[in-house]
Amino acid sequence: MRAMVCTALGSFEDLTLQDVPDPDMTPDGVRIRVDATALNFADTLFIAGTYQVKAAPPFIPGFEVAGEVLEVGSKVTGLAPGDRVMAILDRGGFAEQVVAPARDVYPLTAAMPTAEAAGFPIAYGTSHFGLTDRCRLAPGETVLIHGAAGGVGLTAVECAKALGARVIATAGGPDKLAMARAHGADEGLDYRTENVKARVRELTGGRGVDVVYDPVGGVLFDTSVRCTAPDGRILVVGFASGTVPSPPANILLVKNISVIGFNWGGYRTFAPDRVRTALTEVLSWWDQGKLKPHVGATYSLADAAEALGALKGRKHTGKIVLIP
Repeated sequence: MRAMVCTALGSFEDLTLQDVPDPDMTPDGVRIRVDATALNFADTLFIAGTYQVKAAPPFIPGFEVAGEVLEVGSKVTGLAPGDRVMAILDRGGFAEQVVAPARDVYPLTAAMPTAEAAGFPIAYGTSHFGLTDRCRLAPGETVLIHGAAGGVGLTAVECAKALGARVIATAGGPDKLAMARAHGADEGLDYRTENVKARVRELTGGRGVDVVYDPVGGVLFDTSVRCTAPDGRILVVGFASGTVPSPPANILLVKNISVIGFNWGGYRTFAPDRVRTALTEVLSWWDQGKLKPHVGATYSLADAAEALGALKGRKHTGKIVLIP
């Protein structure tokens, strides 16, 4: 099969398209013909060797795919060749085939487009689990979502609205804010031109927000602490800004604010049943028409480096998908 291979930790621009052996089958494995694989910001960190989980080169990046089942292992039940599925991987998605553990493979309804399915599990899984399991977001609460036009941010907007919350979205520029509003955001703030702290306090009558969903970090995290309501929660999802913030403990103490660390991938290891239950629920929301996944751009497998550059440069809204 063909795959994009990382031969040395460093820049994603050095990925090379190679002919490699098909992945080995396992008793609990599901062999999938990859029809689409989605990019995540974590891919850039994984390739650079700065992600929390590391792999020794050579390896094939890629954490999520969608396609058709070609073969199932001897211990696998409930799946069969010909089934359309999406799958979560530890790595290997930038390829024409993958073998995924059956526990991480989810059947698809006939209606879900393959490109949307490829980018569904990590982004929606992260947002749904983070807002429900970690933050206990309740109907009527107000949530501030940063990076609200990105691959994860848009899903957070949709999940928060499905849970009955009021959503204040931040993004860079009117086009991105329009995208966030189209997916359910009640208010939009341009962090490049507006004073986010002042506008949030204005929109909440001076009280602040109940929950902050932050995949960006940096200056926006510092701002969030100052516009979170007493007894509020800040969910730390990632650091797309490139800057890891240091929470001001004195403000957290005075305002009784909880900063909640959230590595969704970790729950796949130590609480897989909770992850599967949550992801099954959010898939049912798609079936009910509550969610509208947005694929901002598609690239060929050979153009994976260009696609990762576009992701890192925030050139597209929603998810970016490779089509082998």
